Amino acid sequence: MERVWTRSYPPGASAEIDPDAFPNIPAMVDAAVKKFGDAPAVTCFGSSLSFRQLDKLADDFASFLVNHCKLKPGVRVAIMSPNLQQFPVALVGLLRAGLIAVNVNPLYTTPEVAFQLSDAGVEAILVCDSTSAALAAALPKTVVKHVIVTGVGDLLPAPKRWIFNLVAKRKAGKMHAAIPGAIPFRKALAIGRRRSFTSPELSGEDLAFLQYTGGTTGRSKGAMLTHRNLVANILQSIPFMQCGVEPPTKAGDVAVTPLPLYHVYALGAFFGFLSLGMNNVLIANPRDLDDLIKTIAPLKMRLFIGINTLFNAMMHHPKFDTIDFSQLRFTIAGGAATETAVAKRWEEMTGNPILSGYGLSETSPVLSVTPALMKPAFTGASGLPVPSLDLKFLDDEGHEVASGEVGEICVRGPNIMHGYWNQPEETALALDADGWFKTGDIGKLDPDGRLRIVDRKKDMILVSGFNVYPNEVEDVLAHNPGVAEAAVIGQPSEHSGESVLAVVVRKDPNLTEAMLIAYARERLAAYKTPKAVKFVDSLPKSNIGKVLRRQLRDTILKDRAPAK
Repeated sequence: MERVWTRSYPPGASAEIDPDAFPNIPAMVDAAVKKFGDAPAVTCFGSSLSFRQLDKLADDFASFLVNHCKLKPGVRVAIMSPNLQQFPVALVGLLRAGLIAVNVNPLYTTPEVAFQLSDAGVEAILVCDSTSAALAAALPKTVVKHVIVTGVGDLLPAPKRWIFNLVAKRKAGKMHAAIPGAIPFRKALAIGRRRSFTSPELSGEDLAFLQYTGGTTGRSKGAMLTHRNLVANILQSIPFMQCGVEPPTKAGDVAVTPLPLYHVYALGAFFGFLSLGMNNVLIANPRDLDDLIKTIAPLKMRLFIGINTLFNAMMHHPKFDTIDFSQLRFTIAGGAATETAVAKRWEEMTGNPILSGYGLSETSPVLSVTPALMKPAFTGASGLPVPSLDLKFLDDEGHEVASGEVGEICVRGPNIMHGYWNQPEETALALDADGWFKTGDIGKLDPDGRLRIVDRKKDMILVSGFNVYPNEVEDVLAHNPGVAEAAVIGQPSEHSGESVLAVVVRKDPNLTEAMLIAYARERLAAYKTPKAVKFVDSLPKSNIGKVLRRQLRDTILKDRAPAK
């Protein structure tokens, strides 16, 4: 018998939402365009697109994909770009054409790009030219037929456009590579503009995204998210921001989005802010703190999303006090646990509390978030479960635990993925026949109804909000001829929350830490690359030969200081 949990909701919020209020994501965008029209929708590098301009450009891109590239509904189209105005234009356009979006980290290495594009069967891709080298090398191993290349400043007014594109190419260096036959983004828009375009009929059950996340096999897997999943999660999340907050959100209110749109956290937030009529200010490179702070300082922002490491880094910047926080009402944290010291200092320095949330790629993504008016705002928990979400906690034997006790968090609702792309075995492990998804996280409900994450059942490592799955890194290290065995664990990091530590049994006694890190860096994105290597004589294993990572963590990290 399934337990009914007592839950709390923000004042005025309903316990249920209608996931079919909009038939698909483009319909939700269309409603925002109709309502907010000439208000700014997306801003980047000081230049804005209104809702109507975003709508028209997205139509042009959709027309190009359908009329020129001859892509049919259901075909996968990738976007491999930092936060630029081109990203939402392409995203809304391809979704409007009935195509499925595959978000690719532009900092991925060639093997990572090749695998994701091949696994998803991607036929077209938009890539930023400043990060095109990995794609150029990966293309022969994929079925990609159409490449659209965009410059950083392509949607900026001239001459700003030319200057930004020139500077970005010079900075890119080896990351930039010409791709024969690629069509420039601005030309693609011009081609699409010449032909009429009619969006196909899209149901809520049609796939919208293959959002890639880690897998137990060491390879990432695509979470199949439908239009209904995303629409539902936006409607689940909005009440936590809207209810009882004065003044209410209005068209043109600034929402700063420094986190990359290819990450599910920022992706969901973007569509939510768009539906509220907010101006999404995109930050192309949040690692450049000088530029980030210079950009947002005068904005009178109403909302800011981030992660623990970004909040911490910003507060240590000498010009943090130049930022105008007078209109800030929402600081939303996700992607990783927020440290109490960071949350306390942020509220002291900005006058605005951090509202913690929790979610996964498989859940579209939000499962819980702290309502704006909840007191105290920060407790270290991850907020209240969103409406229309069933929740239960299981022990190691799969039995439900008593209310308030710790167990694996399992969820069911309209925002839960349909499974993993072409991976029925992985799907069966994560989703049962009744639609319950096992998160792999251990948690409980606090007395005030907040969801508290206690531990991770999975061996996943969380680096600056990005998931690193040990099997993937171990697979790369194992191919080094000097490695006999390798295991990967997370170690505390002052900079990124956690960093990757490789524990290695050498085959070649001359193999050094620097050599192995350099080897991994050529094959893995920077955040996945081990920051340190510890050589050992043997790895602890179970009686069936499975490496005991938890035992490694307990022994190796016992007296180890946090990494920088």
